[in-house]
Amino acid sequence: MKRFTILFVVVLSSISIFGQSLKGRILDHFNQPLENAYVVNNTNNNHTHTNENGNFILENATANDILQISILGYKKRKIIISKQDLENGITIVLTTKTFQLEELVLRKEINAMQTISKIDLKVNPVNNSQEILRKVPGLFIGQHAGGGKAEQIFLRGFDIDHGTDITLSVDGMPINMVSHAHGQGYSDLHFMIPETIQKIDFGKGPYYANQGDFNTAGYVNFSTKNAIKDNVISLGYGDFNSVRTLGMFNLLENKKNENAYVAIEHIATDGAFESPQNFNRLNVFGKFSTFLKGTDRLTLTASHFTSSWDASGQIPERAVQNGSITRFGAIDDTEGGFTSRTNFNVQFDKFLSDNSRLKTNVFYSNYNFELFSNFTFFLDDPVNGDQIRQFETRDIFGVNAQIITEKKFGNIEAKFTKGAGLRYDLVDDVELSHTKNRKETLQQIQLGDVKQTNMYAFFNSEFEIGKFKISPSVRLDYFKFLYNDALNPTYETLSKTKAIVNPKLNFLYTQNDNLQWFLKSGIGFHSNDTRVVLQQNADKVLPRAYGLDFGNIWKPSKNIVLNTALWYLFSEEEFVYVGDAGIVEPSGKSRRFGLDVGIRYQIREWLLLDTDATFTKARSLENVAGQDYIPLAPQVTLAGGLSLTNLGKFSGGIRYRYLADRAANEDNSIVAEGYFVTDFNLNYKMSNNVTLGVAVENIFDVAWNETQFATESRLQNETAPIEEIHFTSGTPFFAKATLTYRF
Repeated sequence: MKRFTILFVVVLSSISIFGQSLKGRILDHFNQPLENAYVVNNTNNNHTHTNENGNFILENATANDILQISILGYKKRKIIISKQDLENGITIVLTTKTFQLEELVLRKEINAMQTISKIDLKVNPVNNSQEILRKVPGLFIGQHAGGGKAEQIFLRGFDIDHGTDITLSVDGMPINMVSHAHGQGYSDLHFMIPETIQKIDFGKGPYYANQGDFNTAGYVNFSTKNAIKDNVISLGYGDFNSVRTLGMFNLLENKKNENAYVAIEHIATDGAFESPQNFNRLNVFGKFSTFLKGTDRLTLTASHFTSSWDASGQIPERAVQNGSITRFGAIDDTEGGFTSRTNFNVQFDKFLSDNSRLKTNVFYSNYNFELFSNFTFFLDDPVNGDQIRQFETRDIFGVNAQIITEKKFGNIEAKFTKGAGLRYDLVDDVELSHTKNRKETLQQIQLGDVKQTNMYAFFNSEFEIGKFKISPSVRLDYFKFLYNDALNPTYETLSKTKAIVNPKLNFLYTQNDNLQWFLKSGIGFHSNDTRVVLQQNADKVLPRAYGLDFGNIWKPSKNIVLNTALWYLFSEEEFVYVGDAGIVEPSGKSRRFGLDVGIRYQIREWLLLDTDATFTKARSLENVAGQDYIPLAPQVTLAGGLSLTNLGKFSGGIRYRYLADRAANEDNSIVAEGYFVTDFNLNYKMSNNVTLGVAVENIFDVAWNETQFATESRLQNETAPIEEIHFTSGTPFFAKATLTYRF
């Protein structure tokens, strides 16, 4: 009996010395989980952070230890751990507060740039779909087809067109369209309702094993809200007969572990052009999420989007200069189009063990696209004009899954992510035709069916050793391309398969709470259009891009955060399918390098300054010096502004963006003019429920060209073609007012 008593005391002593694992969950004030909340045991300095479902496990905790929880934008909480907490787990609710940069601490576990992006999204809410991508520092967009066509994207010296060199996704569902009628990688984000966005995760360069096709210049992942607190009705009206109506409704207000809401958005405008755009868009979005067994989460999302518009198209400089049309006139105002997309997405997160969890989603999209354009006017057909029609119907099926496991090897903390997935595109009647007045088909140039399969697997590891985090990873992608040419008199299925392996290696050094250094390296790729791969028998089916980044994130004072990156990217070779002309343009090898700089300065509790600048040199390696410019590659960009938050009943800000002159052709003899545009918005809280907002785009009414191309064209009265800048005018002074009611 005496020996048993001694043994019992020894066991109790060992428990008190070594402690137990404390399991917990961090929620916000309306029971939504908080990701990346920092949890520290002040008694022994052990720490951890929460995952996407707000869960955490803290090792070596004992009763009466002091637990501190912190996350930017929420009040800190300190809690004394009880025996019941150790036995049953703990749930902690945090309340919101104003963002304060002085609270930002640079830690290995938390991506500081994502935290900065969260601040940007909080203090500068997105109020239209075209603003969504501008939340990524250094990324510029341009619209050139009546508001319905996907935006043209610029990033890190790339004219990405509509998505050739950037991977875009929403809640794990891919946005880029492979082998699209208008061009490879076409990405239309207009089905997103801005007010539903919860988080923007982004990365520049090809350094991320969980990102595959099109991840060369970078990636952007959007996450939508799982719940909303208030019902919202918003009505907006502005110049050019612009109307926006928004409704967001919480469907399960009193449910603790279940949330559901629906959002409806309608937009209509005639635009600033002399020929009305007759733009009309309807978005419907619904989301339901529930927790199973307290920690596992099931989410169901459904959305539908439809859009139609007319467009004035790109116009030649000479027609404006000779006075035949104004900047907002048209040579052919019969351009325009229609598009729709219906999405279903099921996400399931499950804890396999205390240190291992499963993330998976299954998705389906039905997509329809029709676009009428005329870029060369009467160059090829002096009688009927050069109008073209691009058309397709598409079904996309896919699944993504990954298992995340955390382990300890002595003093080394490790995290392993194993992922795999499948995407299958079934595209019917991919068409390029010569048409007249959007009614008559004069000639079918391309017509056929595409079937494209992409299977992938990746392995990513992270090792935390002292102040270092080392992350080696590798990714395998397999593609199968199938094409049936409907214009071929003989039935034939063209097919090809290709696999590619790409390694990545990243380093992070956290020198102290105010300074982090990073070194990133990796290889990415983008697939080529199925028609290019099969009809042209292209050698470079999956051309690679080799990248290197070196930089830091630094807090020189409590209210200032600086981020810098020196980077280099070599592109092996790309065959770009030009959907506008139905031809293939091999771009050859290219090299880009540059500097990214960003600053966030909290001048006052209610006033934040942010600016991001990029400096880039992009050159072709196939041509001699002086003739090696990459057309439309941005050289200098600047974007930022001042933001007011909770200054009494007021909030708002002033935003600016600058894009420098850049070469429009290979020898820089044609220059795309830069621009500096300033926008302004101000919101006044009339009561607890009602807010009045005023927004003005281009407050100085600058004449600027939103998109520009060096194009050879011929007008109806001309005998010879002329190559020069063709452009779409940017928005002039444009004011709108919005009344929002929350209940």
